[in-house]
Amino acid sequence: MQTYEIPLVPGPVSIPAEVLDAYRVDYGSADMEEEFFDLYGECEAGLQKILETGNDVTIQTGEGMLALWGALKSVLAPGDRVLAVSTGLFGHGIGEMARTAGAEVEILEFANNDVADPDRVRDAALRLRPKLITAVHCETPSGTLNPLGELGAISREVDALFYVDFVASGGGAPVEVDANHIDLGLLGSQKVLSLMPDLSMVSVSPRAWDAVEWVGYGGYDALAPWRTALADRYFPYTHNWHALAGLRVAINRLLHQPIQQVYDQHTTAAALCRQRLQEMGVDLFPVSEAICSPTVTAAWAPDGWTWHELDAALRARGMAVGGNYGDLAGKVFRIGHMGTQADLELVRRGMDVLADVLMGRKT
Repeated sequence: MQTYEIPLVPGPVSIPAEVLDAYRVDYGSADMEEEFFDLYGECEAGLQKILETGNDVTIQTGEGMLALWGALKSVLAPGDRVLAVSTGLFGHGIGEMARTAGAEVEILEFANNDVADPDRVRDAALRLRPKLITAVHCETPSGTLNPLGELGAISREVDALFYVDFVASGGGAPVEVDANHIDLGLLGSQKVLSLMPDLSMVSVSPRAWDAVEWVGYGGYDALAPWRTALADRYFPYTHNWHALAGLRVAINRLLHQPIQQVYDQHTTAAALCRQRLQEMGVDLFPVSEAICSPTVTAAWAPDGWTWHELDAALRARGMAVGGNYGDLAGKVFRIGHMGTQADLELVRRGMDVLADVLMGRKT
């Protein structure tokens, strides 16, 4: 198994030892023990604090994509109209996913290196009158952070459900589920929470629960069974007790201090990363630093380097960062400073290595 002294990939991020220790303990059958139900309830309450919501938060077994698929299929019936706000690969992809669920989808495209323009979104929403508006908070391949408040207000104006993928930002940047009118908020365990990629979480508003009940979807990823699962002490499948134990540790790590301090930690680490990149002459990918995410930085591959050359040179020095996908593959690379990796010393060491590698090519 390959490990790196300087892990700066944009997820899955490095897992702290106390989380791994929680996985190593033997547990009983999750559907038979009151101790597990107490643990689930404790984790849900912690996630509600982090996400700033009074809505239910489901915690399901599966990687973050389970949340994206399950939320879509649980609230969409064939022919429902969806407005998918796309500022990159994942925003566009959610629109394509909704199409496979039988929805009539309009994908409102913005540049990959920019964020959504609320005026254009409002115009499209007023024209389309969709049942669902989808958006990605942190578009990870692009390193950008979309405005949630304005989009949430538009969703309410047209009486649409607001579906937000904050897999790569939740816990590292404010998502404010209730204040931003988010009906379906999607989270994964392997980003800021710094867990294995084995849990997916969805905040579900009362409006969204009504849609879930009307649609009646019943697949493995369905939200419906989770509405009363804890109260009924009856889950739709044998849950991952080990992962929930790790999640409790992760939540406690975040909430042992005011959550604003966690956000400030991410912002500071991101600012250092971007400052050092610019000092090296490496161009940031987003059109403005003001729209950069505090959890991941995307930058153009340095002049004279292919991505594969840069990746190999960094790995030879014990550092791992992320490549990219789609139109950005081979052109834009990404540095993940989220969760355990939102660490000034780690980012500083990584930037020192990158500077040495780039300077070595010049000498």
